[in-house]
Amino acid sequence: MRALICQAYAPLDALKVGELPEPVPAAGELSIRVEAAGINFYDTLIVQGKYQVKPALPFSPGGEVAGTVVAVGEGVSHVRPGDRVCAFTSYGGYAEVCRARAAQTWPLPDAVDFRAAAAGLVTYGTAWFGLHDRARIRAGDTVLVLGAAGGVGLAAVQIAKAAGARVIAAAGSAERLALCRAHGADVLIDYTTTDLKDAVKAATGGNGADIVVDVVGGPYTEAALRATAWRGRVLVIGFAAGEIPRIPANLLLLKGCELSGVFWDELMRREPAEAARQVADVLAHFADGRLQPPVTAACGLEGAVDAMRSLAARKVAGKLIVLPQAGQGDDRS
Repeated sequence: MRALICQAYAPLDALKVGELPEPVPAAGELSIRVEAAGINFYDTLIVQGKYQVKPALPFSPGGEVAGTVVAVGEGVSHVRPGDRVCAFTSYGGYAEVCRARAAQTWPLPDAVDFRAAAAGLVTYGTAWFGLHDRARIRAGDTVLVLGAAGGVGLAAVQIAKAAGARVIAAAGSAERLALCRAHGADVLIDYTTTDLKDAVKAATGGNGADIVVDVVGGPYTEAALRATAWRGRVLVIGFAAGEIPRIPANLLLLKGCELSGVFWDELMRREPAEAARQVADVLAHFADGRLQPPVTAACGLEGAVDAMRSLAARKVAGKLIVLPQAGQGDDRS
């Protein structure tokens, strides 16, 4: 089968399209004909050996897929060959067929397009876990989203709006903020030109944000924490700025607020039944149009490296996907 292959842990340019054996599912696994696969930041790390998961070489990156079941291993009963599914696979998705764990594969409603599922499973799953589970979002909350034009950021904007919240989107350019506005953000802040704390305070009448969704880290985390309301909930999701922040613990005390980690991978591993319930909620929102994953561009396997490079360089707003069944030279936007 055709796949984008990582032969050695190395920079992205070392990835090449080639042939790999089609995977055979073991007990508790299944194989999927991949119609679409999402591109996430961890995909750019795993091929360089910089992610916590280090697959045996050679392998294909791509941990978020949607397609149809090809075969099932022993003990798999909730899906059958031919069923439409989406899955979190950690890696292997930039290939015509991939292998997935049954516990991290979920039926895909007919009303949900493969592209939407591949564009939204990880980002919307993460944002849903953060907002609904960890932050216990309520109608009327004010939600500040840092890095709001990225995959998780836009998902958080949409999920917060669907829950009846007021959304303050913070991003690094007018173009990115316009995208946030198009997806429902109420207030826009360019945190590269404006003091984040002062802007949030001004937008909330001095009260601060009830919930902070932080996928950026760096110096913005403390600024957002200082702009958090009494009994606020701060969600730590990622560190796109490249720096893991050190949090002044006295701010948590003074504001009576919560600082919560949001690691969707671990929810799936430790609490598979709860993860399945949350995925079903997300997919139901996809099916009825309450949530709409933004696909910025789609490409075939030959275009995947360029797409990954753009994501790694922080040049992407929204979500990029790979279409492994597309013919050579059939890249599209």
